[in-house]
Amino acid sequence: MGQEIERKYLVTGDGWRQADRKSHYRQGYLAIQDHGVVRIRVSDDKAWLTIKGKMQGIVRSEFEYQIPLAEANQMLDQLSVNNVVEKMRYFIDYKGMLWEVDEFLGDNEGLLLAEVELEHEEQEVSLPDWVGQDVSTEQKYHNAYLSKYPYKTWK
Repeated sequence: MGQEIERKYLVTGDGWRQADRKSHYRQGYLAIQDHGVVRIRVSDDKAWLTIKGKMQGIVRSEFEYQIPLAEANQMLDQLSVNNVVEKMRYFIDYKGMLWEVDEFLGDNEGLLLAEVELEHEEQEVSLPDWVGQDVSTEQKYHNAYLSKYPYKTWK
């Protein structure tokens, strides 16, 4: 079974800006339910359909399939249940782990989140100095939530 184990943090510094590489992401949701989501994501010239289960702490089931780019763009434009989320994702290697920093664009501009995928829930994580509060279990920082309640509308 596919599984995602991930920690998510607010970004507090700008040391991440020296990232090794970056990609533009555009993603939307075909379904958002209490038990999971169905997402379409376009990253540069590739696209994926992803099905994610309900979060259990920092763990959830995840199944991801590459799909044709033209079809993904059509689904994003015509079938997204809420707003499409856009962001630049920066990839940083830090102490043997791959960190991903999302700099949100559009209605979520101003929000910066860092993520790191783990092999198991208890895995130790060395935090870069630009990482702040752990928000892994806070729903409002999940992309599906941001598609419905953009960061610019938060008080």
